[in-house]
Amino acid sequence: MPSVVSLSDNSPAIEVRDLVKTFGGVTAVQGLSFAVARGEIVGFLGPNGAGKSTTMRILTGFLGANSGTAAVCGVPVASRGGEVKRLIGYMPENNPLPEDMRVTEYLLYRGRLKELPRARLRSRLDDVLELCDLKRVRHRIIGTLSKGFRQRVGIAECILAEPPVIIMDEPTIGLDPHQIRIVRDLIASLRGRMAMIISSHILPEIEMTCDRVLIINQGRIVAQGTPAQLRREVLGEARYELDLAGHADALPALLTGVEPSLQIATATPADPDGFRQLMLTTTRPDDLGELLLQAFNADGRFRVRGLSRAPASLEDVFLAATKRSWDTVDRK
Repeated sequence: MPSVVSLSDNSPAIEVRDLVKTFGGVTAVQGLSFAVARGEIVGFLGPNGAGKSTTMRILTGFLGANSGTAAVCGVPVASRGGEVKRLIGYMPENNPLPEDMRVTEYLLYRGRLKELPRARLRSRLDDVLELCDLKRVRHRIIGTLSKGFRQRVGIAECILAEPPVIIMDEPTIGLDPHQIRIVRDLIASLRGRMAMIISSHILPEIEMTCDRVLIINQGRIVAQGTPAQLRREVLGEARYELDLAGHADALPALLTGVEPSLQIATATPADPDGFRQLMLTTTRPDDLGELLLQAFNADGRFRVRGLSRAPASLEDVFLAATKRSWDTVDRK
């Protein structure tokens, strides 16, 4: 019988230090270091070929690293891979499922492979079928299920043994908006119970689901933090959407009087009523909305139809962070 892994220490759920992985002459992961706390949900972002899937396969023991260390709940992956596999629920991108098995049959089979005691397996099966909204298809053959239900079967298998760590590679790929919301809510329901790394190209889902984001490019982490932190650190500017009519030539001087860093980033042609839609940018972090309205009212030459602060999307952060890393490489 395999040794039982102790989870009583305070080690991170996942800890990676100076990880390097090469394939032939290509370096897929270059000195990667990060940690995931117990119960934390972390989004793992990067362009295709950035090293995300390679890192996940190393963490799950499917690949070996050239150098560096990776540990799950304090257990080193390289030397105690069998124990690590008992600590992880893994859902790869293509989510391979046996198409000729029924949902309950498959989950019972996977539970036995995970060495769940028979009594616990039955009760746990009912729990995951309820949690993943699979009870109505529990007797269906997997090959007849829709893509959304198949993804939920994969998630049910991931969490069946209640591992402390879940790793999912593109769990919402190919799903429609309704199915994506169901999977998103399911993942959010696990917050605090299991640490999770989720890779996805659907950035709004990552922002709504994850506590923290890691952005990787060319095998290195180029930015990390909460979405709010990343906006400040990567973009370094706030944006305002302004719907305005008035003397366009006088606008730059008015903006400079409110805040010297305020600039007009974009402007549309005037509509029949004379209003233009403008995007303003500034490096000043506090809200300038009230100051702008006061300045326009005091000036008297402008009519404001709308003014709002426009938070940058995670997509803006992602594009800026990855472009910055490419620019750094090009300058070398």
